[in-house]
Amino acid sequence: MALRGPPPAPMLRKEFDVEKKVEKAIAFVTGLGYFELYLNGEKVGDDVLVPNQTNYGKRPDLIKQGIPLPDNFREYKVMYLAYDIKNQLNEGQNVLGSILGNGFYNPAKHWALGYGTPRFLAQVYITYSDGSEDIIVSDESWKAAQSPILMDMVYYGEHYDARKEQAGWNQANFDDSDWQKVALRKAPEGKLVAHTANPDKVMERLKPLKIEELANGNYRVDFGVEVSGWIRLNKVKGPAGHKIEIKYLCNTYSGDNSYIFSGKGEENYAARFNWFIFSAVEIINWPGKLTSEMLTAEVVHTYVEESATFETSNQLFNDINKIWRRSQTDNMHGGIASDCPHRERSAYTGDGQVASVTVMHNYDARNFYQKWISDMLGAQNVETGYVPNGAPWQPGCGGGVAWGAAICIMPWEFYLHYGAKDMLEVNFEGMKEYVRYMQTWVDKDGIMYSQRVGKDGKVLKWFNLGEWVTPGNLPPDEMVHTFYLWRCADLTAQAAKALNKLEEAKIFVAISEQTKNAFHKKFYNEKNGTYGNAGGNIFALKMGVPKSQYDKVVAALKNDIKANNGHLDTGIFGTQFFFEALSENGMHDLAYEAMNKRDEPGYGHWLELGATTSREQWSEEGSHNHPMFGGGLVWYYRKLAGMNADPEKPGYRHIIFKPQPAGDLTFVKYSNQTSYGEAGINWKKSNEEFSMEIDVPVSCSATVYVPAEEGKTVFENGVSPTESKDIHFMGEENGYQLFVVKSGKYNFVMK
Repeated sequence: MALRGPPPAPMLRKEFDVEKKVEKAIAFVTGLGYFELYLNGEKVGDDVLVPNQTNYGKRPDLIKQGIPLPDNFREYKVMYLAYDIKNQLNEGQNVLGSILGNGFYNPAKHWALGYGTPRFLAQVYITYSDGSEDIIVSDESWKAAQSPILMDMVYYGEHYDARKEQAGWNQANFDDSDWQKVALRKAPEGKLVAHTANPDKVMERLKPLKIEELANGNYRVDFGVEVSGWIRLNKVKGPAGHKIEIKYLCNTYSGDNSYIFSGKGEENYAARFNWFIFSAVEIINWPGKLTSEMLTAEVVHTYVEESATFETSNQLFNDINKIWRRSQTDNMHGGIASDCPHRERSAYTGDGQVASVTVMHNYDARNFYQKWISDMLGAQNVETGYVPNGAPWQPGCGGGVAWGAAICIMPWEFYLHYGAKDMLEVNFEGMKEYVRYMQTWVDKDGIMYSQRVGKDGKVLKWFNLGEWVTPGNLPPDEMVHTFYLWRCADLTAQAAKALNKLEEAKIFVAISEQTKNAFHKKFYNEKNGTYGNAGGNIFALKMGVPKSQYDKVVAALKNDIKANNGHLDTGIFGTQFFFEALSENGMHDLAYEAMNKRDEPGYGHWLELGATTSREQWSEEGSHNHPMFGGGLVWYYRKLAGMNADPEKPGYRHIIFKPQPAGDLTFVKYSNQTSYGEAGINWKKSNEEFSMEIDVPVSCSATVYVPAEEGKTVFENGVSPTESKDIHFMGEENGYQLFVVKSGKYNFVMK
């Protein structure tokens, strides 16, 4: 793809002396869009693609280009990193170096408006054993030159000419007489803040599964799974000036990548300032024979630690969970989660709020979401309370009411999962403000219908979406908008209660109740006993259907599913609630059947198509790497396995274990590392008995629902539970025997 891009990436260097014994040395550094820091020839740290992405400052061009979103955010910020460099310092002469990439500061894409050319800022504090201190800063004493990175753009790729390398440029005794003095640049408006989320890192290294020489002389190299990252060339040789191209193969373009050999012996290379999406690559114009040891696929994303295990006797469910996990991490870069990691790379708030619950059930994502939710709060319009469709915001971000609702939903889910009340404290005003914004679109009947218009008076489709990508027709936008007004008001009320703001809680309880009543009055079809398909009945059940309508709505939903041959018919928002709504309303068997489908629409259909990541649409259309439908998978952990956090004692301080066996499953395992330690359940089912092992962390308690058929006896570790002082029998309820237990490991068996 031809592109007139910016000049080559700049290299910077600064010499300084260390003449005394060093007690401590810390480098505080940032560079926009991306930077790498070097000291005495060695890279500092193992992070890549830093700093994390934010709204760096004001962009006057938003108004000039007629973009219908005021640049009136609550906060602008630039993140810096701190490195301990004591052990990399030399006695005598030292050299700091940096290479800068454009990143999202200068993306040159119509839907990702930039801020300017690359910037660099550094302060290095060296404390000596005698108590004295030196400070090295990024000033006009630094020098600059063009690097071998001819072009780097996050949407277009990276090109490298090894002939332009300057050996030793970041070491002492290098002749920099041909280098230029640096130019001072204006800093962006964003305030400097510490890097809170983990940075991106190389998380995996994959060797080729297959190398095939093509008829045209190129090589096709297959790595088996679709990943986010780049190819590393290992100790390769080629004639000076010989150019090879790395074509990354997936269903959507993610940038070009080329390398020109220096011809000086063994060479190594990997892209620095862009990532690519691929399961295979085509190597064009390779000099000689390509072998597997010459290539490594480096998988790159924001560092998040897996905290959970999930496994069932149904391999399809295991595989669905696996491909969603891969898609989720492929989309985590710069402390945000994107919609897709190739085409848009945008931090969509709608996709984010839908998938966040599933993420927290699989990963320790505390600092990841602390950072990203902070971005959402920071992107709120200080006058109107509006939260945009993406944060950090880019002009290409489309969405609607359910997207901005992330500011109400994600802090609550974070609090529920991690027990962090400060998340609610920090974001409570933002939650209230978004509800205030939503109410400006409420009509006299209590229905919310956002119809933002542009300067020409025409409705802006990409600011007013309702549901997204159903298999068939979408439900009415005003239905989805009203549902999310209810949800935001309801969660804001719950947050107020958790913060002991009881008077404010009453206000938002009233709003949620009024909205719920308006929803039922407007969207319930009395004649047909339904709120409609494509999620209408799902949304109604999530809110709570009036008793007089309940049986009809359940019957209508069953008929909808039957008409769809057991499949779902929902988009990203309805799918999040689809499976749990069925299981909570006596249709657990239908939830299992829909999850177990291998044809369209359904998760299993992607696997039948050979997918290794989850997709944007149930069909083969659109992006093949989208994590947003992952919202529905929380059913695995909370219903099928049956491990739930208690909102009254969040963070799994009190756990509700209520497994719901289904189909021909013989076992389900789920565990997660909570704030108090590992909690988990492992249930097994046979013709003769049902057993469930549970693990309750220290300082926690649990209510345990043991499936118990009439006339069967429940034992714990082979004896009656009544014989243990740590177990209290609470009675029977809808086919379960209930027990309350303290922390510890338990093994309940129904015989």
